[in-house]
Amino acid sequence: MAKVPTQQFLEIQQIREGVIVLKDKSLRGILMVSSLNFALKSGEEQTAIIYQFQEFLNSLDFSCQILVQTRRLNITGYLDRLKELEEKQENELLKLQTKGYREFITEMIKGEAIMTKNFFVIIPFYPTPLEIGKFGREKKRVAAGPKETLPLTEEVFQRYRNQLWQRMEFLALGLRRCGLQAIPLITPELIELFWRFYHPKEAEFGYYPEIPPELAQ
Repeated sequence: MAKVPTQQFLEIQQIREGVIVLKDKSLRGILMVSSLNFALKSGEEQTAIIYQFQEFLNSLDFSCQILVQTRRLNITGYLDRLKELEEKQENELLKLQTKGYREFITEMIKGEAIMTKNFFVIIPFYPTPLEIGKFGREKKRVAAGPKETLPLTEEVFQRYRNQLWQRMEFLALGLRRCGLQAIPLITPELIELFWRFYHPKEAEFGYYPEIPPELAQ
């Protein structure tokens, strides 16, 4: 039986210039968002954050998706570096302190997994459907008919990308008012994010594929 490439089952057509292009020609941008220790805030601060976030959601005139990624964190490499530091330490007191810290961390995590959470907001952009009239002329769809979109030429892509970027900037500003920082993921970071989804074991040990220079933009 012939092997079928995994890409055939994915909705992603390509990732370029910090934008995910799906097979239906719609675009996606992803913001990575910082966390907030809500429990440590006072009652008044918690209420203010809730109302601010509510206002932020009500201000949106487009859909978005909030994604929380929980994954196992492997600190074997960190413990190995501590061991190396301990062996290289010339000061006997510092050497004992480093050893004690390493043993403390090792004992603390024994039998328990260390988990880390990452927060993302996924922003979509859908091209306006068009109805292709006679003689190939394009016009806005005003009645039921075949739905098509403009071919994704470089000019069209840049126009769509600019509109998507405006949405992402608007979202980042609204989240900033809630005390959260949001930054857009660039192409290599997007590739690594999706790679982690399908290769969690390798990602746990810090292995990531080498990204060709032409994609690292």
